[in-house]
Amino acid sequence: MARRAQIKSRKITAEDVRKLVVPSDPQIDGNGDRIAFVHKVADGPSTYCTQIWIASADGVKKSRRLTAGPRDRSPRWSPDGTSIAFVREAERGNPQIMLAAIRGMKLAAPKKLTKLLDGSIGNFRFSPSGDEIAFAYRQTLAERTTAAAKARTASGRSTPPLVIDDPWYRLDGDGVFGSARFRLHILNIRTRRIRELALGDTLGMFSFDWSPDGKTIAATVNRSPRALFEPWKTEIVIADVRTGKIKALDGLADGPKSSVTWSPDGTMVAYAGRIGRTEMYATENLGLFVHDLRTKITRNLLRSSDFCLMSATLSDSVDTSFASWIQWMPGGDSLLMRIGWHGSGHIASASLGGNFIALHTPTGAEHLPCTLSRDGARIALIRSAPTEPPEVCVADITGREFPVRQVTRLNSALCDELDLALPEESWIKAKDGVAVHYWTMRPPKSARAGRKTPGVLEVHGGPHAQYGWAFFHEFQLLAAEGYTVVYGNPRGSKGYGRAFCQAIQGTWGGKDWMDVQAITRAMRSDRGIDNARIGIMGGSYGGFMTLWAVGHSSEYCGAISDRCVSNIVSHSGNSDFPDIPGVYWTGSAYSDPKHLWKSSPIASFSKARTPMLLIHSEGDLRCNIEQSEQVHAALAVQNVPVRFVKYPRETSHGMSRAGPPDLRMHRLGEILAWWKKIF
Repeated sequence: MARRAQIKSRKITAEDVRKLVVPSDPQIDGNGDRIAFVHKVADGPSTYCTQIWIASADGVKKSRRLTAGPRDRSPRWSPDGTSIAFVREAERGNPQIMLAAIRGMKLAAPKKLTKLLDGSIGNFRFSPSGDEIAFAYRQTLAERTTAAAKARTASGRSTPPLVIDDPWYRLDGDGVFGSARFRLHILNIRTRRIRELALGDTLGMFSFDWSPDGKTIAATVNRSPRALFEPWKTEIVIADVRTGKIKALDGLADGPKSSVTWSPDGTMVAYAGRIGRTEMYATENLGLFVHDLRTKITRNLLRSSDFCLMSATLSDSVDTSFASWIQWMPGGDSLLMRIGWHGSGHIASASLGGNFIALHTPTGAEHLPCTLSRDGARIALIRSAPTEPPEVCVADITGREFPVRQVTRLNSALCDELDLALPEESWIKAKDGVAVHYWTMRPPKSARAGRKTPGVLEVHGGPHAQYGWAFFHEFQLLAAEGYTVVYGNPRGSKGYGRAFCQAIQGTWGGKDWMDVQAITRAMRSDRGIDNARIGIMGGSYGGFMTLWAVGHSSEYCGAISDRCVSNIVSHSGNSDFPDIPGVYWTGSAYSDPKHLWKSSPIASFSKARTPMLLIHSEGDLRCNIEQSEQVHAALAVQNVPVRFVKYPRETSHGMSRAGPPDLRMHRLGEILAWWKKIF
């Protein structure tokens, strides 16, 4: 420890984006001895290399590379542990499933199992016998393939128009796919024969799982012609793998459903869902349901709690997912899950016989569980904390508390160099008495000058997510440059119960703004912050709140709005997920738009005088760049200082955490330059 303290001599920089290793998707083998995972790191100015690596679950042996990449992902162990399948994308847009024998921690030369045309591969799973692989595959429309583009260039023809008959034709981070859909396929490993198992799903967003006997597959599907606008019509179907016959489960209530998984004895299925006319992304808690195939009785194991399976902790250095994680224990009498609560990510469990939910991991860190060993003794997961970038870890299931052991040291050398800031946890009461959770990250010792520092308030996106105990490079960078960074979870955040989250449904800029003001008040009374130099910033919904703040207050001396929502009226029709009238918001853009306009920051911009940096990606399909265009025009016309940084069409809504390294570094440079100018 003394040696480590001596060599922590430098501040973190924007360039460290290129040095951070991001591990993900840790897959533990059946015996619980080895963990295959995805290793991601920048390998060029604008590119990342993803490879399959392996670690010993006891952490004794040093982790090592199994594949060369540069675009390998999704490792999956065969049931007997003698081979690993993974997805390789040798050419962009042309992924294939590979298979390689493994002995100990050494992988043989991979062999290609598929010869798929241009497209995308989603989730895939070995059958219980190991003879087959079920996988989701979406073939690219013929006119949008790489070969078709080359042929057009050679002949001088124009890119053809995209003809849209279905409202579901694009997804941020995935791109524009038109009428193409993910469909379920079965691959026979010995013969290489592939056949489609028709589920009738119209969106291609299904989850699936093999039954323990390998004869059937359970899947969550939506067969409605208007599935995008009717997520509550999701069903669970059982598909016979041999005959292809589909049967929907009886007795399930309307409501969105996902993450279906069979019980070990094949008599029950568990899934994440809600009941009623609601969306998957909503303020209602996402429950853990168990359906008994014999009695046709369905129970929500989280009904008596206030936990939610969709409480993601946001970070720019971890592969954040809003998807739920559910895993049966081998005995079939309980289930494991991930729960986000008060800024931490926990491994939790629920018993079939009771209503008690147990949290098994300590607070102060983010735990992202992935796979369970066959005997139920170990879980492979990704763990991170404010001063600890993500690493592969193992949780030992040994009673009420699950000890977590780190098994990789991918970022240890980098961390040994860095003087990182440890946040302070606090709570403050808003005007109506509700307690609001926040953190204060002060400049590390190497960046302090014995004086009060400017304060930067960061507001998270979502809004139904949470900030918390995960590593955040951007926060550390701002602290290293001499700013006190404050971030918290105003109402609308997940991780604090249904009522706390639902407080802003259909009315952004109300209770959430009250909470942001409370945190700002705490910053003004903080002895380490210069209360004359406080700024606000945020991305997505955080961009919304930044705009709302400057339209309703003059107390911030500068602001940064990243990939914002400024006009909910126009946003409701130009996002990849169009607003469904009467579900989240009252009214609609074309019928009774006053509620949407009332919650739109741009409606109050006649009062905005705060200097603003706008950041947006032209390829953002979640929050269209026209949202920032409106803000830029409104400020420019009123002669308010404004700078607009537009990133190219190849980037998306997630550019700050998954964009090209050089553009992520450029963005951070713009942020630092702006605050230097303001303060």
